[in-house]
Amino acid sequence: MNKEDHLLTSPAGIFNHDHIKRKYLNVTYAFASEAQKLDIYLPETGDGPFPVVIHIHGGAFMMCDKADNQVRPWIRGLELGFAIASVNYRLSGEALFPSGIMDVKAAIRFLRANAVKYNLDSGRFAVAGGSSGGNYACMICTTSRQKEFEDLSMGNSEYSSEVQCGVAWFPPTDFLLMDTHLHENGLGPEDHNSIDSPESRYLGGQITQLEPDFVQKANPMKYVHIDMPPMLIQHGRLDHLVPWQQSKIFVDKIRAVCTDTRIEFDVLETADHADIQFESDKNMEKIFSFIRKNT
Repeated sequence: MNKEDHLLTSPAGIFNHDHIKRKYLNVTYAFASEAQKLDIYLPETGDGPFPVVIHIHGGAFMMCDKADNQVRPWIRGLELGFAIASVNYRLSGEALFPSGIMDVKAAIRFLRANAVKYNLDSGRFAVAGGSSGGNYACMICTTSRQKEFEDLSMGNSEYSSEVQCGVAWFPPTDFLLMDTHLHENGLGPEDHNSIDSPESRYLGGQITQLEPDFVQKANPMKYVHIDMPPMLIQHGRLDHLVPWQQSKIFVDKIRAVCTDTRIEFDVLETADHADIQFESDKNMEKIFSFIRKNT
């Protein structure tokens, strides 16, 4: 399997948004990189302000785009009165950790600063992502108190990058345990520790040769705190790329620090990575119900 097959969250292809009447495409939210753009989709009816789901695409930290098919299941939120903002960020080939997280936080500040312009409810923001985008969603929810992930020079420094809740599908959390977990499950390939793995490329060196403390800086478990926003985590037990235990250990940490009111966890027993089961009508209804309850 090619390294490029790792951590993808949906089939390749550009999302066809022609049917969406109200939208703002390729909006620049910062000026450090051409990558710092986002798309905003608004419900067909209503004046707002609309609660916002901020979508972070996956792609091994190194590929894919805000406008590919990964955003498609989240677009269903338009029918429920949600605005959808799909964010691009610097990929690992351009800038290493934690640049992408800083970009997403800058995008959130931008959206909050321009809420009136785009008919958004600045007090009702949710973040969502799958795979590497799921890692980002978890990091956004846990690092609100960590100034090292905030580059205020990107603009809108007077606005908050906090969100009211988050949803993550099959997120990697502790990179150094991924191969161990895959081995336990009899799944694989077990190559996350290799020098050219997505995680090594993201952190700028083979993760087994970097300082463990540095590797753990990309682990959202490190930053769990009692006031973090509620999260819904979903993972497939048959995931052959990001083992399901990556979510379990994160959820266990949240339950130990917070209360069960801060976390919901679903294991889809027959689902693999980026399985179509995650996008089912029933599951998306559950997700948007969670978001509505917590924003």
